[in-house]
Amino acid sequence: MLTGENYKAGQVLLIDKPLHWTSFQVVNKIRWHISLKFGIKKIKVGHAGTLDPLATGLLILCTGKFTKQIETYQAQTKEYTGEITLGATTPSYDLETEINETFSVEHITDKLIYEIAKKFVGEINQKPPIFSAIRKNGRKLYKLAREGKTTEIKTRKITIEVFEITNITLPKVSFRVVCSKGTYIRSLAFDFGKALKSGGHLSKLRRTKIGNFSVENAVAPLTFVENKLS
Repeated sequence: MLTGENYKAGQVLLIDKPLHWTSFQVVNKIRWHISLKFGIKKIKVGHAGTLDPLATGLLILCTGKFTKQIETYQAQTKEYTGEITLGATTPSYDLETEINETFSVEHITDKLIYEIAKKFVGEINQKPPIFSAIRKNGRKLYKLAREGKTTEIKTRKITIEVFEITNITLPKVSFRVVCSKGTYIRSLAFDFGKALKSGGHLSKLRRTKIGNFSVENAVAPLTFVENKLS
């Protein structure tokens, strides 16, 4: 059993973030229980890369002095699995917002899907979604979006090492992606649908790896609290 001093000295915790939890909620939950268990008034806990509430999977938490290593983990290659729904778009590029446009998928074949997927492998320019935590003029983009305000978003260079189509049951397309820091899978879903001369939005997402860390070795927040801090 780890002690409070161990957590203050620094630990790397692998958490499997549940659906609908924010990354911030996970951090708060773990921090509060560590403080409660060991009577520590202040303990640093941070995460290495946000997962949206509608995404699940690997969240790396660092405690104490190890919070200084967060940027190192954030910079590592990430792997995701998920599902893109073709034929419809949403303002957030995922299911956070309602469908705003629909398109035909009758022209889309398996062959076309595989061919278009190849075009997204390598270094590409990607525009982040307006519903994101990126700041512009000191304000987060998603706050501007919820106020109905539009703003110009610059593209950024990202690298997609693998974009594997794992199943096709139109309008659903399942995939596995290995990508660099800064990649928005929601934007990939939107751009993929557009390249297919249709529309697309992200309907499922799970982060499976960050660097050499795997979600297979992670535990849910409540499991961590019950098994590690009870």
